Amino acid sequence: MPFPTRIEPAIPFRQPGEECEMHGLLEMLSGPWTLHILCSLAANGPMRFAELKRHISGISSRLLTLRLRTLQARGFIHRSASPTVPPEVTYSPAARLEEMRPIIKALRGLALRWNEEDV
Repeated sequence: MPFPTRIEPAIPFRQPGEECEMHGLLEMLSGPWTLHILCSLAANGPMRFAELKRHISGISSRLLTLRLRTLQARGFIHRSASPTVPPEVTYSPAARLEEMRPIIKALRGLALRWNEEDV
């Protein structure tokens, strides 16, 4: 079954009349597997599709494709494809993900500390 070519519609990070200026950003980041993908790319740098899929156990190829398209459209990742057969596609952090790197690093540190405390 071929993957759909539709990209999720770009939603402005803040809709008129919203009380919280972070609503749109938090909604996008809380999408299925989004933070897993961003964390993987922030920690490992450029990765190919299959590497990402192996790194994020449990995600389907279809959902990974949809999330990557959304993240690319929103400026969080770059997609580069080489003209080989089959095409070699690499995903790498873009400017917005680079800005988020310290936040992701802090969240990772917090998760590691809490995991140690809960053992």
